[in-house]
Parts: sequence; C-alpha cells; structure tokens
Amino acid sequence: QVQLVESGGGLVQPGGSLRLSCAASGIIFGSHAMGWYRQAPGKERELVATITSAGSTNYGDSVKGRFTISRDNAKNTGYLQMNSLKPEDTAVYYCNALLLGDIYWGQGTQVTVSS
Repeated sequence: QVQLVESGGGLVQPGGSLRLSCAASGIIFGSHAMGWYRQAPGKERELVATITSAGSTNYGDSVKGRFTISRDNAKNTGYLQMNSLKPEDTAVYYCNALLLGDIYWGQGTQVTVSS
C-alpha cells in the first residue's frame, strides 16, 4: 500500500519559515519524481515545486527564490523549505510522487501565514 504523509505545516507570521516533509512508503521513492502543490480556499490546486529522480528542480513563479524543494532518497522523504512566507502562501500543501503513469498524493498539510 502506497502512502505519502505530509507534516510540518502550521501557523507562521509573515516573513517566517517552515519546512514541510513528505514521507513515502510502499514505493521505490528514489525512482519517482515528486512534487509539492497547494490549494487555497476557492482556488485551483497550483504547482509549487517539483524535483525529478535525478534531482532537477522546477518552481512556480510565485515561490521562486523563496522556496526550496529537496529529497533524501535514503529516508524516503521529500522536503519543501519555505522562507519569507507571505499571507498569500496560505493553503493546504500536498505532495505527490509519480513514475510513468502512476501518481500518488498525500492528504495535505495546512500552512497559514498570518500575524
């Protein structure tokens, strides 16, 4: 059974930082690309960042220069370091893992940026 479990969300003040984790089980994590997406109330889910199995990264325009995606294949875990957080970053953050036609999603973790 494949599971992706996000953690690390919470309430943070504007300008603060959070690090999200995505722990994978039931798959050969190192073979999968992985990504972070987010969905704010009333909005569509949007790309935050992706990283290939080889470590190539891609970021959504709104987070470039502030967020960093990484992975530790030995720990079957992906990360999203979020710095200089803004209120508009408030959303539920989801991780996914994909390989060829198979894609798996986590349940999401809430990030709220507010003073």
